[in-house]
Amino acid sequence: MRIGIDARIYGTWHGGIGRYAVKLIAELEKIDAKNEYFVFLDRQGFEAYIPQAPNFKKVLADYRAYSFGEQFLLPVLLYRYNLDLVHFTHFNAPFGYFKPFVVTIHDLIITRYPDSRATTLPKWVYWLKVGLYKMLVKIVAHRAKKILTVSQFSAKDIEKYLGVKVEKIEVIYNGVDALPKSDMALAGEWKKQLGITKPFLFYVGSAYPHKNLEKLIDAMLLIKQHHDVQLVLGGKKNYFYQQLQKYITDKNLTADVILVDYLNDEQLAKMYRLAQLYVFPSLIEGFGLPPLEAQASDCPVVASNYSCLPEVLGDSVVYFDPTKTEAIAQAVNTVLADDTLREKLITLGKNNWPKYTWGRCAQEVLKVYLGK
Repeated sequence: MRIGIDARIYGTWHGGIGRYAVKLIAELEKIDAKNEYFVFLDRQGFEAYIPQAPNFKKVLADYRAYSFGEQFLLPVLLYRYNLDLVHFTHFNAPFGYFKPFVVTIHDLIITRYPDSRATTLPKWVYWLKVGLYKMLVKIVAHRAKKILTVSQFSAKDIEKYLGVKVEKIEVIYNGVDALPKSDMALAGEWKKQLGITKPFLFYVGSAYPHKNLEKLIDAMLLIKQHHDVQLVLGGKKNYFYQQLQKYITDKNLTADVILVDYLNDEQLAKMYRLAQLYVFPSLIEGFGLPPLEAQASDCPVVASNYSCLPEVLGDSVVYFDPTKTEAIAQAVNTVLADDTLREKLITLGKNNWPKYTWGRCAQEVLKVYLGK
């Protein structure tokens, strides 16, 4: 077969969906030497991806997501390669591609939580885009041969909101890797440079409204009454983190809540290992990779009890209701006050995260490609 992979979101700088593309392609290179693969990438991904198998070729497809180029020029490029199947690794497949394809729909966050705060666009433009998104994702879902998704929670959403028969949906969990061991010799100096002067709680990810970080910041006012800790929020310092900085300042928490910029894997591993606790207050996730990464780095986790998180994390974390500030604070305070519980969570995490491997993910995706 001639298989195309739309990996224009390739790279960890694209967040969880970018890591999905990176890991899936790397594992497919290991297990499939028979079929021919063409990996379509934006310019940054094209420079980053170096094929590791002779049957994998990279193709420059520098068309921004949700753009004219994606909808009208990308299909022309795909047709040129005479592909038997294309895997769109995000829902944004072009209307004009009519040959067989499968699509990964990680979640329906925009469908469930449309929020004009999640954009820098004028409100009317944002709501127009939400309408176009809903139309596009429904069309793509119905035209795809198969829909891949990353949790039973997302599968149920796809069935409910997109009107897709459950037999068409394939749940294939993401994987998680232990992050690289980092040199901790200068950890104290590094913390000081970042402004971390106390034991700290950690969160990494975007600052979109559904991530619920304002509620976590509010909880810090209650946590501070019992524990002398800081909260460190890691993520690319874009518009949304700038808005969050304003919120922190308004709450008079600038000494207690620290924003750090994008962290590479080595820096991320260091943060997980230094943190007292990883806190994940999200209202909705398709899979929820960061809590598993934290567990892989021996960091105990407290997490929201919403969406897919109980499905993925099982009994390995302490849960809280993310809509209630007091509940977040109580969960954090309970773990910080109990060293035995903290050690138990570390042990439970060690048993949980290895269940999710990128090798198994790629094997199941390949079966879909081959129609097995």
